Amino acid sequence: MDKYKFELSLDKNKYLQIYNHIKLLISKKDIKEQEKLPPIRKLANYLEVNTTTIVKAYELLENEGYVYKVIGSGTFVLSMNKSKRTDFGKKSGIIHFDSGNPSMDMFPIDNFKKAVNMALTEDGASIFEYDEGLGSEELRNNIVSYLEERCIKSDKDNIQIISGAQQGIDIVCKGLINYSDVVFVEEPTYNGAMEVFRSRGAKIISIPMLDDGIDIGILKLKLEKIKPKLLYAMPNFQNPTGISYSTYKKKKLIELAEKYDFYILEDDFISDFTFNSTDNKPLRSYDDKNRVIYIKSFSKILMPGLRIGIVEMPSELLKRILWAKYSSDISTPGLIQKSMYYYMKNFDWNNYLNYIEKMYTDKFNLAKVLINEKLSDKLKVRPSDGGINFFLELKRGYSSVDFSNFMLEKGVSVLPGTYFFDNILDDRFFRINIANVSIQDLEKGISIISDNLDEFFQIYKDKVKINSNKLFY
Repeated sequence: MDKYKFELSLDKNKYLQIYNHIKLLISKKDIKEQEKLPPIRKLANYLEVNTTTIVKAYELLENEGYVYKVIGSGTFVLSMNKSKRTDFGKKSGIIHFDSGNPSMDMFPIDNFKKAVNMALTEDGASIFEYDEGLGSEELRNNIVSYLEERCIKSDKDNIQIISGAQQGIDIVCKGLINYSDVVFVEEPTYNGAMEVFRSRGAKIISIPMLDDGIDIGILKLKLEKIKPKLLYAMPNFQNPTGISYSTYKKKKLIELAEKYDFYILEDDFISDFTFNSTDNKPLRSYDDKNRVIYIKSFSKILMPGLRIGIVEMPSELLKRILWAKYSSDISTPGLIQKSMYYYMKNFDWNNYLNYIEKMYTDKFNLAKVLINEKLSDKLKVRPSDGGINFFLELKRGYSSVDFSNFMLEKGVSVLPGTYFFDNILDDRFFRINIANVSIQDLEKGISIISDNLDEFFQIYKDKVKINSNKLFY
């Protein structure tokens, strides 16, 4: 562990310092190819930082192509011949279906710059002081109005401003979850959430997703035997499947949470938009039992680098979540909060949302047509009525990791399904995310996948035969 030790600077982001330090160790070969990085909690304790800091550092290393994760085993250094750090990442020809960040041409740079200047002019030096409470009262009042349009009735004193959804998940877990507590998750689900649950020592139990949401039948069977502290869910346009819950299942989930006495952690990143859904209302809007802890991220509808979001919660949890937020980073930067407030107030927030909705909806509808026309005869496609994710399934026995490496050679980057399962026995799923690509690249990328599927199945058919009798692949 000695090589991981270095002195952290107090005036720079800790996770970026850790990322840069590990990246340097990899480039100098002090950490060798295929070597396993330290477990998140162990490295966090060693460096005396929050576990979320390590999660963010590891995620950045992974996104930049230095490491890869094996669910249940850990994080490993990529071999140079498989790393995205080759010229692939630098070539304009690579089409990135692996990134969930919105395209930069959607960012409202000019208007947000004006909002920043307003914050500096109107609030002056005060915005650089620590805010030890729930966050900017003005912004929280704006959020109350924003939530009301989403059919959520709340109060500014039930809203905590946070530095992104990942921190929201972390501080909720820090406030609620103790070692060996049970957390139910959808299967598949967002890997970043599972990493946080593991870092808290929670026992994760996965409940399969059906085409209209979580499998209520299996959920009931589990609840009869096991008492969870929390159920983590994305009821609208779920990541990675794109599935939305039926209205019946949203209401049923609230009913079960009340009956079996657990909280639901709702992660909402894009339910602002209807797409082709008949019910894109947040689960929180149905909650009349104070069972939903609602995390709203703005990373997919504004600029992800702002790192801003909210946790809206039942009153009985306020003190615990407030303490957890304070112990993580004291407060979300005042400049970001006030800039967000002035942007929402002065630059026609609703009109901006309508603009983003049209861009996403046009992409989604085109992607759905292309995927059905070009891929559905050779791949199984999970049905979806909106969002930015499509979840596809290879023929039985084929590996999504092999497929992602193969497609990267062809100029398209997709995300293997191993990222989204707590335990996976049959790795043949992969995700296509359309948030970052242009309409032109969307058409080109789907065509490249379609044109090369037969070659992939032919090249890897012998490997399928060799591994067909193995339990783990």
